Amino acid sequence: MNRKELKEFLDAKVEQYNTPDFIPHDPIQIPHLFTDKKDIEISGFLIATIAWGNRKSIINNAHKLMDLMDNAPVDFIKNHEENDLNRFEGFVHRTFNSEDCKTFMRSLQYIESKYGGLEHAFAKAYREQSNLQEAISQFKTIFFEIKHLPRTQKHVSDPMKNSSAKRINMFLRWMVRKDNAGVDFGIWNKIPMSALSLPLDVHTGNIARKLKMLKRKQNDAKAVAELGKVLRKFDPVDPVKYDFALFGLGAFKEL
Repeated sequence: MNRKELKEFLDAKVEQYNTPDFIPHDPIQIPHLFTDKKDIEISGFLIATIAWGNRKSIINNAHKLMDLMDNAPVDFIKNHEENDLNRFEGFVHRTFNSEDCKTFMRSLQYIESKYGGLEHAFAKAYREQSNLQEAISQFKTIFFEIKHLPRTQKHVSDPMKNSSAKRINMFLRWMVRKDNAGVDFGIWNKIPMSALSLPLDVHTGNIARKLKMLKRKQNDAKAVAELGKVLRKFDPVDPVKYDFALFGLGAFKEL
């Protein structure tokens, strides 16, 4: 396929897969349980953090996490006291354990009180950096301004250390991307859609290589930047809509 044909092919796949039918099969279903903006962003951040591994396990543990927060994420984050965190004893998703979980709760409370919430913290970092990937790195610094165990730092990726930061890029897609189909929320207005990067993983990376959109073999920050250049040529305003196309092509083994 030439570039024009490839764009037309991918645009058609976006139309096919960027539909409400996507929601029940994806971790994004959890923030879709809420209507309040703060509930959506806090639940979304926590669920994106544990969104790796078996999809069924992710969704089951996501529901457990929301249950432990009384299914009122923003209320819990703003008002919990230290002894309320005891309820997370025993919570684990792969390498994300109860101590990591408690640190995330403390940090989210700190970000609410000091920065006015996740959107303002990310927006501050974005204003001060030249691009969103550098802003993610700065956000990580903000997130760990509180006392924490060193082990917990691995659960917030850093593109400046060449991580693809798949889960944070996915969370930012959920929050920032204006989506007529109603999958992504588009509730943040301080970061433009054009700044977003694709949440690159094994499956989307493999499909991108099959389509000759990506040469780099590793799924890292350099690959995210390489693929981003291609996607921004296809759609400079909404480049990450192609995540649906690449994901769908991989998930349904069309290529």
